[in-house]
Amino acid sequence: MKVLKPAKVKIASGICTSLFLTFALGTPLASAANTAGDYRQLGLLYRQQGRLPEAITAMQKSVELEPKNLMGRVNLGWTLHLAGKEQQAAQSLWQAIYQKPTFVPAYNALGIVYLVDSNLTAAVLVHTLAAILKPDNEIAYFNLSLALDRLQIYNLAILTANRAAILEPNNPHPLVASAIAYWDSGAQNTAKKVYTKAIYLDSRYSDRTFLVNLKQAAFSQDQIKKTELILNFKVN
Repeated sequence: MKVLKPAKVKIASGICTSLFLTFALGTPLASAANTAGDYRQLGLLYRQQGRLPEAITAMQKSVELEPKNLMGRVNLGWTLHLAGKEQQAAQSLWQAIYQKPTFVPAYNALGIVYLVDSNLTAAVLVHTLAAILKPDNEIAYFNLSLALDRLQIYNLAILTANRAAILEPNNPHPLVASAIAYWDSGAQNTAKKVYTKAIYLDSRYSDRTFLVNLKQAAFSQDQIKKTELILNFKVN
């Protein structure tokens, strides 16, 4: 009989726990959760299912049981953000930052919360701090570009988008952000060329109906409309 090594035993145990929470009596059971970790996993499961109110409740319980767990607060903040509760999301993320002022995941999430909430100055400040704390932070540079473009600071928007594209070369989003910033700066031909690179990475960006999905990556409605203009633009 083959004996599982300790690491494999731990993995197997985690799988069994997840299966129990998922399928016991046909539904995830809050009554099966006892520890902060259980509630975090339950919250993530609910969030994956799109059951945001239940996810928030479970993650709030995890934070109550383990208030010093920073990722627990970030998970709660991000889930509140997905539910459109931006002020509550910011509060949860600030609490994580108060506990550890160098905790980059909290800054990344908080910057996105401010960006989506159109608090652009705060978004720039928070993402700038995130980039200082972690210079190879592609999330910070990408979202800085989106915020700076909306603030009409186009040169910096181009610079930060291109930096994000270098750090994450297989992600089309920084290239789309760069194309928008070039477009807004008046460099339409360059915008088209950069956007073509994004299409090369993901051909779905050649389909106008797909562009609505950019909203999930924190692009504003106005920025999404500009991608349509870029897509239809013919290089001179």
